[in-house]
Amino acid sequence: RWIRFEEKVEHGGERWSAPHVPALRLHSLFQLRTCLQTGMVLLDLDAHSFKEIIDQALSRLPEEAELPPELRQRLAALLLRQPRHQPTKSLLRILAELGLAPCRGRHDAQPWALGWEQLPPPRCPATAPLPFQLRNRFQKKVPLGAEAAHVAIGEAEFLEKPFTAFIRLRRAVALGSLAEVALPSRFLFILLGPQGKAKAYLEVGRAMATLLTDELFQRVARQAEHREELIAGMEAFLDDLTVLPPGKWDSSARIPPPSCLPSLHRRSAGHCLDRQSHGNGDMAAAGDRAGLGHGQPREELQRTGRLFGGLLRDIRRKAPWYGSDFSDGLHPQCLSAVLYIYLATVTNAITFGGMLGDATANMQGVLESFLGTAFAGSIFCLFSGQPLTILSSTGPVLVFERLLFSFSQDHSLDYLEFRLWIGLWVAFFGVVLVATEASHLVQYFTRFTEEGFCALISLIFIYDSLKKMLSLADTFPINWQYRLDNVTSYSCVCNLSGTGGWGGPGVSLPNPSWLPALSSQPPTTLPGLSRSQCLGRGGHLLGTSCQYVPDVTLISFLLFGGTFLSCTALKRFRSSRYFPAGVRKLVSDFAIILAILVSCAVDAALGLETPKLLVPSELKPTNPARGWIVFPFGANPWWVCLVSAVPAVLVTILIFMDQQITAVILNRREYKLRKGAGFHLDLLCVSLLMVVTSATGLPWYVSATVISLAHMESLRKESGTSAPGEHPEFLGIREQRLTGLAVFVLTGVSVFMAPVLKHIPMPVLYGVFLHMGVAALNSIQLTDRVRLLLMPAKHQPDLPYLRHVPLRRVHLFTVIQLLCLALLWVLKSTVAAIIFPVMV
Repeated sequence: RWIRFEEKVEHGGERWSAPHVPALRLHSLFQLRTCLQTGMVLLDLDAHSFKEIIDQALSRLPEEAELPPELRQRLAALLLRQPRHQPTKSLLRILAELGLAPCRGRHDAQPWALGWEQLPPPRCPATAPLPFQLRNRFQKKVPLGAEAAHVAIGEAEFLEKPFTAFIRLRRAVALGSLAEVALPSRFLFILLGPQGKAKAYLEVGRAMATLLTDELFQRVARQAEHREELIAGMEAFLDDLTVLPPGKWDSSARIPPPSCLPSLHRRSAGHCLDRQSHGNGDMAAAGDRAGLGHGQPREELQRTGRLFGGLLRDIRRKAPWYGSDFSDGLHPQCLSAVLYIYLATVTNAITFGGMLGDATANMQGVLESFLGTAFAGSIFCLFSGQPLTILSSTGPVLVFERLLFSFSQDHSLDYLEFRLWIGLWVAFFGVVLVATEASHLVQYFTRFTEEGFCALISLIFIYDSLKKMLSLADTFPINWQYRLDNVTSYSCVCNLSGTGGWGGPGVSLPNPSWLPALSSQPPTTLPGLSRSQCLGRGGHLLGTSCQYVPDVTLISFLLFGGTFLSCTALKRFRSSRYFPAGVRKLVSDFAIILAILVSCAVDAALGLETPKLLVPSELKPTNPARGWIVFPFGANPWWVCLVSAVPAVLVTILIFMDQQITAVILNRREYKLRKGAGFHLDLLCVSLLMVVTSATGLPWYVSATVISLAHMESLRKESGTSAPGEHPEFLGIREQRLTGLAVFVLTGVSVFMAPVLKHIPMPVLYGVFLHMGVAALNSIQLTDRVRLLLMPAKHQPDLPYLRHVPLRRVHLFTVIQLLCLALLWVLKSTVAAIIFPVMV
C-alpha cells in the first residue's frame, strides 16, 4: 500500500513494514509506459460500482484485444473476487489473538496474488463498507479529502497475452469493500497476464502505484483528455528520476523517508531551474535566506504617509480577528501554555522585584513587580497587536532605575516624582513615534541584529539560572573538610551564656579535639532548642557542623539538573517511537508542567528544606514611606518636569529598540502567523502603560524576548494526521489572547496563592529558566553555524545556506557575530548597559 511512501506486508503476513521510499526498476517504468501506450485507457468512465466498472471495461476492449466470451467471463469472475486485506492491529489485539489461538497456522499469500490487493477468496466485493473497514485504525493516518486508487496485478493461466486497463472515473465513488479503508475511488489500474512473469508484473504495479502517489502526475491524470497526455505526464516523471548504480547500493535496502520533501511549486516551476540552483526545493531554504525585513518590506511596515496611518491600519487588520482571539484559546494545549508561562513569569517577577528593591531602597519591590506585571500584561494582551508577547522588566531598565535612584539621592530629589515625569515624557515621545510611523525602521533590522539580540538574552537567562544555583552553595555551604573518622566530634549546640562562652562568633575551630581546652568553664547550653528558638533567646550556635547543610545544596542541584533534563526529554517526546501519537502529543504539550510536578514530588518525598518560592502575602507597598499614587508636584523643584525630558529621550530609545527587536523576532515568517503583526499598536500600548505604571510607582515593562519565545513554542500547531513515514507538518502558532491574559491574571492573584506556591522549590524554577534559555538559543541559526566551526566538512549537515554561500564566508560571518556578542556581553556587565539595545 502507498499513501506517501511504500509499505509492504512482511513475510510472516502479520504486519506492515516500516514506510520507505519506493525503489523502482528503470525497466519496469519503461514497461509501464508501454502498457499505457498499447493497453486500454478509459477516461471519465461513468460507473457507480466495481462490477459495473469491470463490465464496461471488458465490453470496450479493442478488436485486436477482443477475448472470447468464455475467457471474458472467467476474467470478470477473477477480477470481481473479494480482496483479502491486511488490517492494522493494535498491540492489545495482537496479544489477545496470541492468547486465544496460540497454535494458529500461518496464512501465506498465494504467489500469484501480488500487488496492492490480494485476490484469492472467490467472493465478490461488498457494495457497502465492511465492519473492519469502519473500525480500521489506519483510517486516522489518511489525510482529509484523500481518495483511494486501486492497482490489481497477477497471473492467469487462461490468458495468452496481458490484459491492461487504466481507468479514471468521472466522479470518485465508494467501491465498497474493495479498499482497506472506506474511501472514494477515482483511479484503477489492472494488469493480468500469462504465467511466468509474476515478478515483472509486480514491478510494473509498484511503478504505477508510485506514479499515482506523485502529486504532479496526479494533476496530469485528473486533467488528461487523451492517452498522450498521460504518457507526457509519465515522461515528466522520468525527467525527475534519479538512477542509483546497482553496484553502489543494496537494492533490498529500504530507504527511510526524508525529514522534508521537495516543494511541489519548485518542481512544477521547471526542471532546468532546479538543476541550476542545486536546491532541495524546500521552501524553508528561501526562508533561511530571506528573514523578516529582508527583500520586500512586510505590509505592516509600509508607510502610509499620514499621521497615525500605520496605527489605524494595524487596528483594521486586527479587529476582524478579535473574536477568534478568544475562541481559539479554548484548547487543551493552551492550558499547558498558561501553567508553563505563569510559573516563568512569577519567577521572573520575583527576581526582578528583588533586584529593584535592592536598587531603589524598596521603593519598588516584589509586590510592586507582581501588581505591575499583572496590570500591564493584562492590558497589553487585551489591546495589543501581538498578544502572544509577554511583558516583563528587563536588564537595561533595571540599570536605568539604579542610576536614576542614585542620582536622586545625590541631589536630594524625590525619586518617584522624578521618575513620574520621565515616564510621562517617554509616553509622549512614544506616541510621537507611533504618529510618525517610526516603526517602519524595523524593516532594516537584519538577521544579524535579530540573532545577536536573541542570543544575548538567551545567554543571560542561562547565566542567571546557573548563578542563582551557585549562590546556594553560599547560603547552604558544604563542609569540604568533612571526614568520616571524625563524625563523633561534629556537633552544634546553643550557647545561652552570652558572648563569653567558648567558641563564640568569630572563633575558628580547626580541630574538634581542642574544644575542651578553649575555656575553663563549660557554656550554658539548653538541649532541644531549634536554631530559631536559640537565636530568639539571644544565644548563638556553637560547633563544627552549625554552618553546613550539604544535603540541601546537593538535592537543589539534582532538582535543577533533573528539571532541565526532564523538560528537554519530555518536549522531544513528540517525535519518539513509543506510544500512540495522541499520547506523545499530550506528553509533549504538558512537558514543562509534568517536569515541575515530578520535581516537586521528589522534593516533598525527601522532605529537605530546599529554598521555596515565596510571594508577598499582603497588599501594601514594600516601603511604608510611599503610597500607591505618585503626585507630580510638591517634592521636587518645578524645573524637574522640564529637565526630565533629557533622560526620557534615552529611555525612549531603550524602550523602542527593546520592544521592536523582540517584535521582529516573534513575527518571523517561519512562525506562519496568519493574523498579522501590529508593530505600531504594540508600541502605543507600551507607551500608554508607561503613564499608569509611572503614576502608581510600578516598574516599567517591555517585551521579554525569551519568555515570549517560550510562549510561542508552547503554542505550536502541527497536523493531526500524517501518512505513515511522513513527519507532522508545522501549521503555525495558536494565535489567541486567552493564554497571556490568564497568565497575568494568575500573576495578580498569586498574592492569595502563597500557601500553595510555597511548596515549589526555587531550583526547579531555575531549571525551567535554563530550559527556556537553551531552547531560545537553539532556535536561531547562529547556534547551528557555531557547531559548524567545530565540525569537519565531511560531517557537516546539508544545510540550505551551505549550498549557496562558501564555507569560509559562513565562518567569517559567524566569527564576526560572536565578537559582537562578546562586546555586548561586556557592555551589559558595566554601567553602560543602559545603551546596549542601541548598540545591538
